[in-house]
Amino acid sequence: MVSREELKTYVDGLNNMILEGRFIDAFEKYYHEDVQMQENQHEARLGKDANREFEKAFMESVEEVHSISLGHVAVGDDGSSMCEWEMDVSFKDGTRKHLEEVAVQEWQGDKIISEHFYYNEEG
Repeated sequence: MVSREELKTYVDGLNNMILEGRFIDAFEKYYHEDVQMQENQHEARLGKDANREFEKAFMESVEEVHSISLGHVAVGDDGSSMCEWEMDVSFKDGTRKHLEEVAVQEWQGDKIISEHFYYNEEG
């Protein structure tokens, strides 16, 4: 297991890439090949390929990101982290949503092996 300081460096690197709008680059760099990702209580997506397709489809549905901000970040001694995000996004279908979510991540070395997103689905 990596130290808390090393993990904080990885979490900061991931978050900085997201804040720069480099979502897919961040995914490629920081996510494990066997990653499991889950939205609220929906069925988890297994593997980097399935999650890559989901992420790309989401990004392709976005017309414009008006703002994105990072709130609280917590890094544990157990290889876990939690990040609070707030976004204002317009989609290609004409809708605009204010999104707030918390991402709970479990790391294996310098890669996320599991991530669970919690948010209000009504956006």
